Amino acid sequence: MINEQDREPIVTIAFLASNADGRSSADEQDQLRAVLGRLGMADLDNVAERVVAGELRLADVAAKLSGPEARRLAYETALAVCHADGPANEKEIRFLEQLGGALGLTPTDLASMGQGATALSGAAVIVSSGKPASDAELDQQILRQAMITGAVELLPDRLANIVIIPLQLRLVYQIGQHYGQQLNADQIKDMLGALGIGAAAQAVEGVVRKLVRGVAGGLLGGVIGGAGGVAAGAAVSFASTYALGHAAKQYYAQGRRLSTADLRALFGRFQEEAKTIFPKVQDQIQIQAKSLNLKSLLRDMG
Repeated sequence: MINEQDREPIVTIAFLASNADGRSSADEQDQLRAVLGRLGMADLDNVAERVVAGELRLADVAAKLSGPEARRLAYETALAVCHADGPANEKEIRFLEQLGGALGLTPTDLASMGQGATALSGAAVIVSSGKPASDAELDQQILRQAMITGAVELLPDRLANIVIIPLQLRLVYQIGQHYGQQLNADQIKDMLGALGIGAAAQAVEGVVRKLVRGVAGGLLGGVIGGAGGVAAGAAVSFASTYALGHAAKQYYAQGRRLSTADLRALFGRFQEEAKTIFPKVQDQIQIQAKSLNLKSLLRDMG
């Protein structure tokens, strides 16, 4: 867990990492601001203006961190954000290099953490097998995938959250395939964005929640069953994946004719449904987390 001194610089670094590639849409920025606000970061517009003006330097932010462990946590948070929607691009890599230098991390530390993040973010998304045989089986698949993403939140590896977006992308792809739709990763990411599931925001929320004691809330806009911290993370990821899967199912079953507003309404309705389901499967998710192996999970995604 991080202390109060480290919270603001780590969340600031997460914000800087989310803007490193310069490609965030207005919706993604709004999602990120909402997440960072819940995580205790205020006056984000001022931070953004200072970054653009060159007034906020990585070295200044890094200097506020309390020690070696906090600096490592800050770098891992930035790694998760930069790899949230796939391997880091050139701009993100350059940002991470500058951050590593500002934090004074050794080349060995940077290499080991970077390799782990790249392996997780490089998980295959588009697959051509495993098509469900029926709608009922598809419902079970959605539930299973929602439980897996919930279990990932419970893993001690702080970078584990990087695999959640690939898991969600794969689920939507397979649902589309079930209804005869041919999709690519960019189309699916657009759908997630329309539903408010921004990759950077989801990564920031997942990673920082593991670091900050008592942080709750999330994409659900509230905590299921009063859970906090990591337990809330499992609830949030379960619900967002469950709602995404069922919204996608109706969207593709109707030939992609639903409006964005209708799609968002469906997503909200299924989030509410997920709130009633999560307590019934919470124990199973905890058991699953104890035996979940990221390497095996990634192999299954190939």
